[in-house]
Amino acid sequence: MPLPLRTDACALDLLSLGALIHRLDPGATPFRKARTFDVHVSGGEYNVAANLADCFGLRTGIATAMANYPIGELVQGRVREMGVTPFYKHFEHDGVRGPNLATVYSDRGHGVRAPVVFYNRANEAAALLQTGDFDWSAVMAGGLRWFHSGGIFASLSDTIPDLIIDGMKAAKAQGAIVSFDLNYRAKLWKSVGGDKRAVETLRKIVANVDCLIGNEEDMQKGLGVKGPEVTKKDESKLNTDVFFDMIERTVKEFPNIKLVATTLREVHSTNRHDWAAVLWLEGQKYVSPTAHLDVIDRIGGGDGFASGTIYGLMSGRAPQQALNLGWAHGALLTTYHGDTTMATLAEVEAFAAGGGARVQR
Repeated sequence: MPLPLRTDACALDLLSLGALIHRLDPGATPFRKARTFDVHVSGGEYNVAANLADCFGLRTGIATAMANYPIGELVQGRVREMGVTPFYKHFEHDGVRGPNLATVYSDRGHGVRAPVVFYNRANEAAALLQTGDFDWSAVMAGGLRWFHSGGIFASLSDTIPDLIIDGMKAAKAQGAIVSFDLNYRAKLWKSVGGDKRAVETLRKIVANVDCLIGNEEDMQKGLGVKGPEVTKKDESKLNTDVFFDMIERTVKEFPNIKLVATTLREVHSTNRHDWAAVLWLEGQKYVSPTAHLDVIDRIGGGDGFASGTIYGLMSGRAPQQALNLGWAHGALLTTYHGDTTMATLAEVEAFAAGGGARVQR
C-alpha cells in the first residue's frame, strides 16, 4: 500500500526542521597537523532538503536558527546556493560568546586510519529554539507534502523535542507525511543526559512518525528496542535478516510507523566500503543491490540515501525503484567532498539502473 502522499500543488514538497552547522575539513590530514580547511555547510536535517532541491528539483525549506554574524552570513549564502527556502529564527551574536552556529570538525582519515569527528556546539543558537519560535501556519500556508527532522537536532536541548513534535503535528494537520532520522550520536546524547534521556526523548518523538530512518544500532540505543548484539564482529554488516528482525520488533512497539529504511555498510578500510540499503513498507521488504565504493568523504552518505528514497516515493516510483534511487544517490554522495549533493538526477537514475563508471564521452 503506497504512502498517502498529497498530490495537489503545494508551496513546499518538503520542510526540514533542524540545525545548520559548518564543518571544517582538513581532508586526509589529522587536525593536529592541519594548516588549511574546507568549510562545508551541513546539518543532518538540512542535507535532506538541500539534496532534494539541488539534485531532484523539489521545492524544499529549512526551519532553523540563524546567528547574525559573519559565519551566519556564510551559511545563509550556501543555503541560497542549494535552492532551499529558509525560515530563520534570528539570534544576535554578542561578538564574543555567541549564540553561535555549531562547528563540526572532521578529518577524513585514509586507508587503515579512520575518520575522526568532534564538535563545538557550545552556546549553539539552534539549542535555544523552543515551541512558538515558528508560526507553522505561516510556514506551511501554501501546503506541505513531507516534513522531516532528526535525532541529532533532538539531542541539542530540553526544548527541542517539544518543538519537533509541535512541527510534526502541524504537518500532520496539513496532510503531510512525517519522517524522522534517528541518527543516534552517543557523543551528543552524553552531553545532555546520556542513553536514558535519548530513549525517553526519541520514543516520545517517534510516536508521531510515519517514516523512520535508522539502523539496528539506532533502534536499540536510540529507541531501546531489544534485539541482537550490534557489536558482534563475526557477522556481516550487510545481513538484511538482522535489520528486518529489528524492524518487526520496532513496528510492534510503534504501530504508527508505515515505512522504515536504512543503509547497510561494510567498512573494509576508510576508502573501501560495501554499500547496500533496505526498505520496509507496510510489511513488504525490499533490498537494494550491493555496490563496492571507493570513498572520498563518507559524511552525508546516509542523508543522500534518505533524500533519494524520499524523492522516489514522492515522485510515484515503485518501492524498489525508490530504494534504488536512494541507494544510488547515497553512493554517489560519498564520491564528493562535503556533505551535500553534487549529483544530477540523470546520474542518479543511471547508476540506480545499473550504470557503471566508464568514461562518458
